[in-house]
Amino acid sequence: MTGLSRYFPVLAWGWTYDRDMLAGDLLAAVIVTIMLIPQSLAYAMLAGLPPEVGLYASILPLAAYALFGTSRTLAVGPVAVVSLMTASAIGQIAAQGGPADQLAAAGVLALLSGGMLTLMGVLRLGFLANFLSHPVISGFITAAGILIAAGQVKHVLGIPGGGDTLPQMLLALGRQAAATNPVTLAIGAGSLAFLALARGMLKPLLTRAGLPPRTADMIAKAAPLAAVAVTVGLAIAFDLGARGVALVGGIPQGLPALGLPAVPMDLVTALAMPAFLISVVGFVESVSVAQTLAARRRQRIDPDQELIGLGAANIAAGLSSGYPVTGGFARSVVNFDAGARTPAAGVFTAAGIALAALYLTPLLESLPQATLAATIIVAVLSLVDLGAIRRVHAYSRSDFAAMAATILVTLGWGVEPGIVAGMVLSLLLHLYRTSRPHMAVVGQVPGTEHYRNVERHAVLTRPDILSIRVDESLYFANARFLEDRIAALVAERPELKHVVLMCSAVNAIDASALESLEEINRRLADAGIGFHLSEVKGPVMDRLETTDFPRHLHGRIFLSQHEAIGALAGVGAR
Repeated sequence: MTGLSRYFPVLAWGWTYDRDMLAGDLLAAVIVTIMLIPQSLAYAMLAGLPPEVGLYASILPLAAYALFGTSRTLAVGPVAVVSLMTASAIGQIAAQGGPADQLAAAGVLALLSGGMLTLMGVLRLGFLANFLSHPVISGFITAAGILIAAGQVKHVLGIPGGGDTLPQMLLALGRQAAATNPVTLAIGAGSLAFLALARGMLKPLLTRAGLPPRTADMIAKAAPLAAVAVTVGLAIAFDLGARGVALVGGIPQGLPALGLPAVPMDLVTALAMPAFLISVVGFVESVSVAQTLAARRRQRIDPDQELIGLGAANIAAGLSSGYPVTGGFARSVVNFDAGARTPAAGVFTAAGIALAALYLTPLLESLPQATLAATIIVAVLSLVDLGAIRRVHAYSRSDFAAMAATILVTLGWGVEPGIVAGMVLSLLLHLYRTSRPHMAVVGQVPGTEHYRNVERHAVLTRPDILSIRVDESLYFANARFLEDRIAALVAERPELKHVVLMCSAVNAIDASALESLEEINRRLADAGIGFHLSEVKGPVMDRLETTDFPRHLHGRIFLSQHEAIGALAGVGAR
């Protein structure tokens, strides 16, 4: 993308928009709207906000993303994990202030998140999301799924519940279980059973009945709307509200009010860190979905522009009485499978949600909260990936440590400490691993010009030449380790005349590592041993040539390891 289309991707596809695209986008919009209405209500409840806020967060944000986002099929709106993080961020405000303060805080959270995302996009800082490793994200989402499901059990049972951590939730449920409302439990358990069966069995049943697989899948995805319709009907017919069943209650009819939420500056400061964490987690979740779907159609997305698109969506949410949003996996897949061709499908979906906010909200007043809780539980349990824990443990103990810490801290202390613990531990483990890089003494594979680890292969070596391959870039954390390792190897070889450092895996050498190389060169020179480099990459060599190191080197820099051994064989130290 170039020119204006770099910042306004709508210009890239808008000029070629045709009737076929319109038909695909309209069909996808209808299906996603049907799916998004109950989801929006449920996720708003999960965030601790009135249900209409979920609808508001599904109108203008979708249109804003369509203007600035690069994914053709990403469906933006409220999602489970971000809703949980929102609830955690504004929970104290809800306890100290009133509903108005809580709504304003949610809007500020969206504005802060939007501003951070947009700034990161303009500065092209999308790479920062790479510091959040996949095991940490996977562990956080798994723990968040467990927390969300546990937090909704109280609505299924019809009891107050309480707590922000898993131990607190379980303790509260144990204390109050005797107060379970049997009618609420029947509604909640029935909805859970129906939604679980619909998710796992409805599509195969419809396919065997003769429906095309795509149609069967779309009907199965619309099961939450059927649960909403049936339970609303039951609540009205049997006056379930009078029998102790908690209902959604009055939902304001109309479109959201536009404007900046008015909150004190100290609240803005308090929400800055939660907004940053929401921004990072939301971006990682969204961009992974967008890239997966784009690859299916051999399209591409621009991660930096995605930051701007998501930033615009969150700013729109903050200005329209909503709360933070991001790209959702389930609805994006539905949008893709339903035939969405361009982001215009999101605009049409926004129009559908707006119509629902205008005309359908009176019908939702009698919706049991247990139904929304069941919708949330079934949706989020798919986020719990216990198999990933086993796979990571088998592959990498350090990654498993970061993943396990993220899960345990999230469950035991809350979402913000959990994601921070995972991020910090990931960086610390990365520093530890790279501070002790793999270093191998190498020798020549007989009859070839290849050099391999002496502990893994039958190779040829010389007592007067020590060839060492370091399999990591050299920087401040591992510079001293390199010095100590070479010193130890040299001390073991009294006949040594040359040390050749094979740099084929070295992508960078920072100032600290350069000083270590200079110190190694001085020590070896004092011992009458030549110090040489081989297979130095071009960019690394360009940096070295700006220093005095090549001129002070008590040896040579060779193009290849084989050239180095051939030139040094039988030659004394220089």
